[in-house]
Amino acid sequence: MLAVAIPAGLLVGLSLGALGGGGSILTVPALVYLLGQDTSAATAGSLIIVGVTALAGMTAHYRAGRVRVAQGMTFGVLGIAASYAGSRLSVTVAPATLLAAFSVLMLVVASAMFARGRRGQATIPATEPGVAEYPVIAWRPSFSCACPRALKVVVTASGVGLLTGFFGVGGGFVVVPALILVLGFSMPVAVGTSLLVIAINSASALLSRIGHGLALDWAVIGTFTAAAIIGALLGGRVAARVDPRLLSRAFTLLLVAVALYTAARSIPQLV
Repeated sequence: MLAVAIPAGLLVGLSLGALGGGGSILTVPALVYLLGQDTSAATAGSLIIVGVTALAGMTAHYRAGRVRVAQGMTFGVLGIAASYAGSRLSVTVAPATLLAAFSVLMLVVASAMFARGRRGQATIPATEPGVAEYPVIAWRPSFSCACPRALKVVVTASGVGLLTGFFGVGGGFVVVPALILVLGFSMPVAVGTSLLVIAINSASALLSRIGHGLALDWAVIGTFTAAAIIGALLGGRVAARVDPRLLSRAFTLLLVAVALYTAARSIPQLV
């Protein structure tokens, strides 16, 4: 079992490090289908893995001045209530229903990434020498809102918190574009700050699940997390050497494959 956790963790961490987010959406399916955990334990374990990996990945960004601590903590704190609500709602949903909904979420993310790639992938250069350019994936809004900026922040932070609590994902694929579009961050700063937001949301969602009698396999979680941290560090180096468009396409295909597999396993149980 631990032998499977290592490559799975490396893959998740590699995706996070190379793409600046999104890899954590693979954690729950990996824990359920590769490591045989039940859905409740997998979503809770995912929060630990994602939160710790996000904190580890944030350190390098913080040293490079790419983390806005005050804004990140504000964004994260605003999502705590929604994260708590999502966690409480998650434990009341049947495992097959949760996994079916999760497969839909993965397909939505993959579709958005594919659509953005068809329009022509854009990159925002890093502001420091030697730092890789980051891909901008499906982050151009299809609608405009004249509502106050504060309201945008509250709504976006709440939406991210709800996703984090309900599905046990970090929500980086939502946090990064939100920080760019709502707060006007540059891409490198948004990536670094998003890791702080992810860690806060993951911690709050995990705390809300304490007391629900979850039996966590700490050996698997520890091995998976350690491998994910290593993968995240390697992913940062990969991003500096590989065309971001190629990374994005590979991750999109991986998302589609995992989503279809998850749907094929969970949807028949709903009938």
